Amino acid sequence: MKLAHLTRLFLPLSAAIALTGCFDSGSSSGSDDTRTGRIHFQGVGGLTYQTASQSGKTNTRGEFRYYPGETLSVKVGNLPIAEGIPAKEYVTFLEFQADTRAALQTPAVDDEGLNSHQVREQLLFENNTLMNLSRFLLALNWTENVDDDEGIDIRERVINQLNQALDNPDLPTTINFNVSTSEFTAENSPANQILAEICFYPEDDPLCGEPPTQEEIDNANDRPVDGELDPDVDYKEDLEALRERILQSVRNMDEFDNEQARNYLRRELSAITRALSRQYYLSPEDATHTAGDTGIKSVKVRKIRGDAQLAQLQAQSTRPTDVYVNAESWQEAEVEYVVDGPKGGESEILVNFRPEGTYRWVRKQIRILID
Repeated sequence: MKLAHLTRLFLPLSAAIALTGCFDSGSSSGSDDTRTGRIHFQGVGGLTYQTASQSGKTNTRGEFRYYPGETLSVKVGNLPIAEGIPAKEYVTFLEFQADTRAALQTPAVDDEGLNSHQVREQLLFENNTLMNLSRFLLALNWTENVDDDEGIDIRERVINQLNQALDNPDLPTTINFNVSTSEFTAENSPANQILAEICFYPEDDPLCGEPPTQEEIDNANDRPVDGELDPDVDYKEDLEALRERILQSVRNMDEFDNEQARNYLRRELSAITRALSRQYYLSPEDATHTAGDTGIKSVKVRKIRGDAQLAQLQAQSTRPTDVYVNAESWQEAEVEYVVDGPKGGESEILVNFRPEGTYRWVRKQIRILID
């Protein structure tokens, strides 16, 4: 019996739009003054993107080209995902929507009383559209799981099948991500109907064939108990096993739940914050002062390359009876403090700042000893 996967026929592959310029490892300008951005830290590969001047597909690192000030539109195959996203060094799914993007600009306050973008990000994980979109893109990954050191890999074979499903008049022509998660993941939802049309194996794999019908199984011969098996015969037990394997291989949105999406997003967002944090340090990183020295001291925020241009800055002493914060200046990227405790006293000053051009806050600390 020749197997053909659930009436899946493959459309001719249209010529891929070439990426403008060569990707580099960071966001520095290329010879044509374009910059390299990335969707998530580990990357989301296979997305089609468009800016006012650039177009192409994100590579395995999730990279795209843009000019500063441009906005980004994103599709997976012919399925629109998001548009009007400000293009920058890192773009995440939280920035795909106007409402979540706007909410990120207002930080929440953490347990230490300091501004935190991470608290705000966690609150946005309750957004239905964010969860639906994240779960669907995770479901399109070539393998069922995205490991901690891997990005989402949406391969050309998957995109071709997705586009064919969208062109099928008997299937939904689009997916609405702006519905409740229960509606989005319902058994016969558009997402599940389209997902069922995609085989995540090579084209010639038996799992990409049409499952044997019950009539074919009933009409097949039983495996002989004794005697030699005929290699050209599909026995009943073989057809039953094949049918079960094919049906089990069809993905469903329930396999990619909200908690998986949240864990994926936490990992990616934390990695971007760590990458940003590594660009900055405090000078000095620790200090020792003599008891009774009540002169004003200072600590500066420095950037490894370039000036530390800040939009906001906060500072807090963990033991204000020993060391208290005298003043903060985001313009000078500086915190002033005064030692007011006895010999043997100590404190840490938490320096919390937001660099220009990002909603993310970076937190560093300086340890101060009183000698």
